[in-house]
Parts: sequence; C-alpha cells; structure tokens
Amino acid sequence: MKLSTIDILIILAYLSSIIVIGFVMKKRAEKNKAAYLLGGNELPWYMLGLSNASGMFDISGTMWLVTLTFVYGLKSIWIPWLWPVFNQVFLMIFLSIWLRRSNVTTGAEWIQTRFGTGKGSILSHKVVVVFALIMGFGYLAYGFVGIGKFIEIFIPWESVSMYVPFDLTPEYVPHFYGVIFTLIATFYTVLGGMNSIVWADVIQYLIMTVAAIAIGVIAMNALTTSTLAVPDGWMSPWFGWRLDLDWTGIINEVNGKIESDGFSLFTIFFMMMLFKGVLVSMAGPAPNYDMQKILATKSPKEAALMSGFVSVVLMPIRYFMIIGFAVLGLLYYDQLDLMVGGQIDFEQILPSAISELK
Repeated sequence: MKLSTIDILIILAYLSSIIVIGFVMKKRAEKNKAAYLLGGNELPWYMLGLSNASGMFDISGTMWLVTLTFVYGLKSIWIPWLWPVFNQVFLMIFLSIWLRRSNVTTGAEWIQTRFGTGKGSILSHKVVVVFALIMGFGYLAYGFVGIGKFIEIFIPWESVSMYVPFDLTPEYVPHFYGVIFTLIATFYTVLGGMNSIVWADVIQYLIMTVAAIAIGVIAMNALTTSTLAVPDGWMSPWFGWRLDLDWTGIINEVNGKIESDGFSLFTIFFMMMLFKGVLVSMAGPAPNYDMQKILATKSPKEAALMSGFVSVVLMPIRYFMIIGFAVLGLLYYDQLDLMVGGQIDFEQILPSAISELK
C-alpha cells in the first residue's frame, strides 16, 4: 500500500502540531518542577482522563488485542486481565484519592508518604526510581516494535531508501521507523513536560476516535453482504474447563496459535489472571504514567473522577475498532499478507487489513 498525498499531508500535519505543542508549552514547563511534572496542577480532570485513555490506546496493544479477538472471539475479553483492566475501578474508589492527598510530584516521592523516611523507605525509594526507569524503557521498546511493524506496511523501505545515506536489511526496517517516531515523541515530551503530553494526547484521542468509528462502520457494512466463518463458541464470552475452540476446516493455522499461547485450559488460566489482577490492584498504584496523571489533578476528588473517566472513554471506542478489524480479518483472511520470516504472524492482521482493504 502506498500512501496518497492527502495521507502524507495528514501525517505531516499531525507530527508538526505535536512539535509545535512542545515549543508552546516549553515556557509553562520552565516555571518549576511542579509545572514540568504535573502541569502546575491546573489541568482539568477530563483532559487528563482523555490523555490517560489515549496513552493506553497504543498501536502494539491494539494489534495484540485484534489478534486475540480474531483467534478467541468474545472469549478474548478475559485475556487482558493478565494486567488488571479493572485497575481503574480500584483507583477511582480509593487509590487515586489516597495518592493525590500526598501532594508529591512523582511516584518515587510517594514512597515517603506510604512508608515514612526511615532506612527501609530510602532503599524502597531507590528501587522505585530504578523500576520507573526500567519500565519507561520497556514501554518505549513495546511501542517501538509495534509502530515499526505498522509503518513498514504503509511506507515501504524502497520509497525511503533513496533519501537516506545507508541501507538496511528487511528485518531492521521496523527498527528504523520505530527510532524516528520515538524520537519525535520524546522531543515534545521532554520539551513541554506534562502540559505538552496531555495536549498531544487529546489530539491523538480525537484522531483515534474518528478512525475507530470508521473502522467499525466499515466492518458492519461488510457483514451485511457476508457471513463470518468461525468455530462454535467463538461468539460467546463464556467458557468451560477447556477453551474448546476448534478452527479445523476454517483456518487451520489458528489451532497452532491457540496451542502456542497455552490457553487451552482456560479456567485455570482465568483464575490465575483474576487473582493476579486483584492483588496487583490492591497493592497500590505503580510509578507509571497513570500515577503521574493522578498527581497532576487539581484535587483528590478530581483524581477519582479522572480515573473513573478513563475506562468510560477508552473501552467502548477501542473495542469498536478492535472488533471491526477482527471481523474484517475473518471476512477477507485469504487476501491478507500475514507472513513474516516464513511464518504466519497473526499480529499483522490489523496493518494488513488496512493495507489490503483500503
């Protein structure tokens, strides 16, 4: 798939706008530490909520969820419980209020509120700082891989190689694209701090909402003239001791995917996910971007409102897109190019669907 002129102009306009946001917000961020890290606690809770939802609406996670929906159908709604999707409920009820009352500026500082200023607290503070850094690098790598795979389909290396002074082997092309877009994101983030992040995220959320609705409507229209070929149980969220999804005679390769995932004994898997999710949620907030948005709210009340608002604006829109892509992938499976390194990569369903069904 080659991008048209209008596509390229939209991408350039978006990248230019977030860079401009970084420069515009730079003066606000320079006032003091709170202005840089928390936006001076002046941002409204609904903007912080949209920003938080936008940050969770990432390309890597969406590609993964499309794959899960394609393979497991409605039963896939339970798999993201590996990470507590209901964590926002715990945050809304009591964790956000507790956290915001501390009036700290970072998750590491919050350790002193929770454990005091003794030797153990100081050691814990250092551990949290290291953890936050490692997690930050992890998130960058996570998004880096997804965005690289995604862009490679729409901007073939052949059309770019003539403008760069070096050549790349095919396996490193996604890394190149990942570096470029990660550098742009890092630029406006470092320059404008929390204000820059929130405003850029709100723009991203609006764009993604329009795209999600469009994808869902396209899938609904496609279903009016076609029928889904899926195994028994695919359209039900309920399950027994075993998963019991058999793709034989429909898309045989999917059975291999289920076997490699190890989700056949679904009840045991679900119980482990549930207990892990509850325990992680009750343990307290982690020092990540979610915590930083909570600390940036104006008051404990707005912190709770923001946390509850995230799921309301994230889940319906995101899953409208996810299910839309899964349906399109099933309807036009024979037209999709999912081969990567000589093997089928089901995470290519989302970008391949866009590329082949434009």
